[in-house]
Amino acid sequence: MSRKDRGLAPPIIVRKAYREPSVFLPENLLREARRQKRVPEGAVPEVCVLDPDGDIVRHLRRAGAAQVCEAWACYHTELDEFTRDGMEFGIVGCAVGASFAVLVAEELFASGCAFLVSVTSAGQIVARGEPPYFVLIDRALRDEGTSYHYLPPSDYAGIDARVLAAMEGAFDDLAIAVHRGATWSTDAPFRETNEAIAFCKEQEIMAVEMEAAALYAFARARGRPVVCFAHVTNRMARTEGDFEKGTADGSADALAVIAAAARRWRAGES
Repeated sequence: MSRKDRGLAPPIIVRKAYREPSVFLPENLLREARRQKRVPEGAVPEVCVLDPDGDIVRHLRRAGAAQVCEAWACYHTELDEFTRDGMEFGIVGCAVGASFAVLVAEELFASGCAFLVSVTSAGQIVARGEPPYFVLIDRALRDEGTSYHYLPPSDYAGIDARVLAAMEGAFDDLAIAVHRGATWSTDAPFRETNEAIAFCKEQEIMAVEMEAAALYAFARARGRPVVCFAHVTNRMARTEGDFEKGTADGSADALAVIAAAARRWRAGES
C-alpha cells in the first residue's frame, strides 16, 4: 500500500525539523575543497550573480572583462569577477535548477557574498508585451523540491520585504522594461502541460523558471538578501525563432538590471 493510500504526506514535507541546524555545512565543505584543491584563503565580491544560462559569463569572457576568482573553492563551479559602474561583482554561470542554485548560494554567502542577484531565462505565461523583458519576481510558486527543505509547505516563496522595498524605482531609467510579478518555479521544464499553464494563468503568474522559489526560501530561512529576475525570452519554443534575448544574448540588458539592483541595495545598506 502506498503512502497516499495510507493517508500519509509525501517524504519531501515530513520530518524536516526546520529549526534544527544542518550537520553538513557549506563552510566545512569549502574548507575541505580549499585543502584538496590548494585554493588560497580569500573572499568573493560583496555582490554576486547567478547566471543559469551562462550567457552573461560568456559575454564578459569574450569581452575580456572577467577574471577567474582564485579564492572560490566550490567543487562544481567557477566564479568570475568583473566590474560594472565602479562596482565589483562575482558571477557563477550555468547553475541551473533549484537545488544547484541554492547549493551555490549557500557557498557564496559562506565565502563573503552579502547580496545575491539571480537572472534566469523564463517562459512567458501572462504576457506583458513582446519578449524579451524582465520580471522582478516578488513571489514564486513552489513547484520544485528544494524550498521544502528550508521552509514549511506553502503555495509561494516570496522576496524579503526590505529587499523588495529597496528595489522600488531602481529600474525606471532603463531602456528595457522591468515588470514586477509572480513566477512558477518548476523542476521539470519538459512537463509544462496545458493544464499547469492554465492554472498559472488563473493565478496571474507571469513566467515559468526553475530557481526563484528555492532561492527565496533559502533567503528567508537563512536571513540572506536575494533578488531574482526572470528574463522572459520565450514562449516555450512553441513557434520557431523563439529564445531571442537581444544584443549579446541579452547580456547588455541583464547587466544593466544587475547593476541597478546592486546600486539600490548598496544605497539602502549605507
